[in-house]
Amino acid sequence: MAYIITFALALVIAVVCTPLTMKLAQKWGAIAYPGGRHVHKKPIPRLGGLALYAGFWLAAALTQKWDLSFWGLFLGSTLIMVVGVCDDIWEIRPLVKLFWQIVSAALLFGFNFSMDFISLPIIGQINFTGFWLSTIGFALMLFWIVGLVNTVNISDGLDGLAAGICFMAALLLFWSANRISSPAAHLTLALAGSLLGFLLFNFPPAKVFMGDSGSMFLGYIIGGLSIYGLLKTATILGVVFPLLVMGMPVTDLTFAIIRRKLRGQSVATADRGHLHHRLLDAGLSQRQAVLSMYGISACFGISAVLGAKGQWIMALAILILVFALLVIILMRRTAMLAVFGRRHSK
Repeated sequence: MAYIITFALALVIAVVCTPLTMKLAQKWGAIAYPGGRHVHKKPIPRLGGLALYAGFWLAAALTQKWDLSFWGLFLGSTLIMVVGVCDDIWEIRPLVKLFWQIVSAALLFGFNFSMDFISLPIIGQINFTGFWLSTIGFALMLFWIVGLVNTVNISDGLDGLAAGICFMAALLLFWSANRISSPAAHLTLALAGSLLGFLLFNFPPAKVFMGDSGSMFLGYIIGGLSIYGLLKTATILGVVFPLLVMGMPVTDLTFAIIRRKLRGQSVATADRGHLHHRLLDAGLSQRQAVLSMYGISACFGISAVLGAKGQWIMALAILILVFALLVIILMRRTAMLAVFGRRHSK
């Protein structure tokens, strides 16, 4: 019953707050205009992340007893939310955003967030004890959270896409956390509820975008919760489970980095080579592309669950098929092929 209350509260708060964020966006000039690599046809307010933040943390405040780690997650996510709001209004330079992402992630170290050990299937537990190994664990924590922040950010390219993917991720993380009675279970449901409430306004055709305030907040929370509730356990897939849950945007981000490096561009350079762009170029509508990517994300989630239950052969078979599909889509008429073609001609 407590789980239901947490989920419902977050959903209702997000539904109430989203229209308010739309008015704030209009007042503060946080508007996404069509053109360039954007696919929407009319100006859309983009401060929906504030509704996600409000739904998540108000539900947590009303239903949970907070410990030191919860306070750390609250302060860090608040900082990254403020940075995201500033970016939605004034457009902060990529390196400045990266700096504050690292600061927000590092803040968690003072609140019992650390990778003292991680658990990997087959390999088992890897400990990070002692000064040098604990430094490696700290660096891994920064890389993990900052990586997920940018992974979610890069997936926010179509109406309802990032919110839908993160909603499925939150439900899967709840399933995993509940299996081991992790204190993160309630927070994953608060995240799922706020995302569902926001999706009522964000599913195509969207009335509001989450903006960087939303995508960076979501990546931060997912990264923080996975460390708090999943990574440091020997009874589940540990680091592999969260990675599989976010498998599609992680793959998209990896290809984006490779593609931009092959072009000689900065990895922060925006382009139209992402998975959702490829699907739109293939003739799918926004809604069809979003639903297709939901399906791909669901396959990653199913493989994660099968792996957690020890059914590795089925999990691996699904992963191979999904990865093959993603590679085919992402390589289709991309600049990467053009680069390889030019090299071959020489």
